[in-house]
Order: sequence, then C-alpha cells, then structure tokens
Amino acid sequence: MAAVSPENRPPFILASASPRRVELLARLGITPDAVDPADIDETVRKGELPEPHVARLAAEKAAVVAARHSGAVVLAADTLVCVGRRILPKAEDAATARACLQLMSSRRHRVLTAVTVVDSLGMARHRLARSTVRVALLTPDDIAAYVESDEWRGKAGGYAIQGRFEAHIAWMEGSFSGIMGLPLFDARAMLKTAGVLG
Repeated sequence: MAAVSPENRPPFILASASPRRVELLARLGITPDAVDPADIDETVRKGELPEPHVARLAAEKAAVVAARHSGAVVLAADTLVCVGRRILPKAEDAATARACLQLMSSRRHRVLTAVTVVDSLGMARHRLARSTVRVALLTPDDIAAYVESDEWRGKAGGYAIQGRFEAHIAWMEGSFSGIMGLPLFDARAMLKTAGVLG
C-alpha cells in the first residue's frame, strides 16, 4: 500500500485536532496537507442515541470543513464511549475521569467511531466502527493512579486504550485503532475510494 503521489491526488484535509488521528493516518503512509478542526457544537440532542449522535457529528464536521476547502478530500471522525444508552463525556477534569472509570469498572462498554470522507467532488461517504471493551475490576488505588497520570485528559470515557490503561482491559472485540480514534480498515478503504491512497 502506498500513498498516491502529491501531483496525482487532491489535497487531503483532516477535520480533527486529534494528534492520535494524525499518528494513525501515518500508519497508512499519509500525512494531511492541512489539519482544520471543524469546531462544531457537540451537544447531545434530546433523545439522541449513541450511534446516531456519533454519526451526525462526523458528518457535520466533514461538511463544515469541506465547505472551506473546495476540491479537497476531507476526513472527519468522532469517537464516543457509551455504557448502554448512556454517552460518557470527554474527561476534562479529574472528577469526570474518576466517575467514568468507576462506572466502567468490571463491566463492558462500547466504543463507537464514525468516519465521514468527503471526496473532491463533494460526495460524502460514511462508516461506523463498533467495538466492545471489558474493563477489569478497578480498585480505588487503580483509579487514583490512573487519574494522577493525566493520560485521561480530553479522552472519551476518560481513558486512552493505547496507554497505561490498556493493562486494565480484560478483553476487547472490534477495532483497536477505532477505539484510539480512527478505524484504519475503514479509513483505508474510504481514502482509496476518494483517490488519496493507491
């Protein structure tokens, strides 16, 4: 697999400020020509379930950024963690991170990552990666140590699976890269269709 030469492909824009998504795209051999976060309102609408919510956000982010970059290929993604129908927040403070970890301890949760790619002609394609993760029993000391690490900051559900928290994952089913923030199997197929990857 190789990236299409820059002379033969449209500009590629990543509609995300996530450094993890830049790192994941590098695994596909591609670097965005620009990173342009959409900065949209991510509030959950009344009665909105996890899958429709995450799919809507990815689509809206892609549409906003595509409107700013005519003729470019735009990739947007959104990741959420949910327990049942309950969407867990991105942890921005220690109290939120602690509450998320306590809720997930010794139980399963789902991680959903929606991806939208808008091609150079303005056609949008959408995919949704679904993963299930089971967290082992977390002791108060486990939670305190992880919160102290600060690794959770800004992460959906208050953890990063690719970091220290991986040691607390009893098992998972689905896409590891999707849990990180960009399912590479789906992204590769979508970017090939859009002419960004060979």
